[in-house]
Amino acid sequence: MISLLRGKVLKGPTNNLTIDVNGVGYAVACPLEVWETAKEGEEIELLISSYIKEDRFDLFGFSDNSTRLLFDEAISLSGIGPKTALEICSVPRHLLLTAIEQMDCKLLSSIKGIGKKTAEKLLVDLKSMTEKQPEIFAKERTSMDSKTAHYDQDAIDALTALGYSVANALSVLKEVPEECKTSEERVSAALRSL
Repeated sequence: MISLLRGKVLKGPTNNLTIDVNGVGYAVACPLEVWETAKEGEEIELLISSYIKEDRFDLFGFSDNSTRLLFDEAISLSGIGPKTALEICSVPRHLLLTAIEQMDCKLLSSIKGIGKKTAEKLLVDLKSMTEKQPEIFAKERTSMDSKTAHYDQDAIDALTALGYSVANALSVLKEVPEECKTSEERVSAALRSL
């Protein structure tokens, strides 16, 4: 099993990197945050989770162990494959924790591939996961503050309805100026930066 890769970055399409380790290129799918911060030609170190099936061998890369653990736990849940698990890992952890604590399935049901019923079941599974694996959310529990004010579920819903992934919508909404108070203003500002 591959558990860590360190090498030069070759950026591919969103969420995809190739890590050149001494002339061997490893295709690695990663959460949006990792992809955005990776710089072409620079060295990167990623913790790897391998996904092996009869007809595939995929590598998923993470910048920290808690995200890798979240991914590994998510793909072990019924009905959640690696692409959906990667989308879950791309959601900012404090938002995910807020959704879990409030048992609010709106955020999860806006992720591609997750409907309302799956989101409701996933919330129960994630709540159980936070109890069994508290280290996944430990950092977020100590630093949760007004971060959620940057995000607006109506704005997220509007952007995902326009075809953007939840991860992209959240990433763009994070950069929206504070003076944008309504959902419409946030969506307009987000669309200008996309």
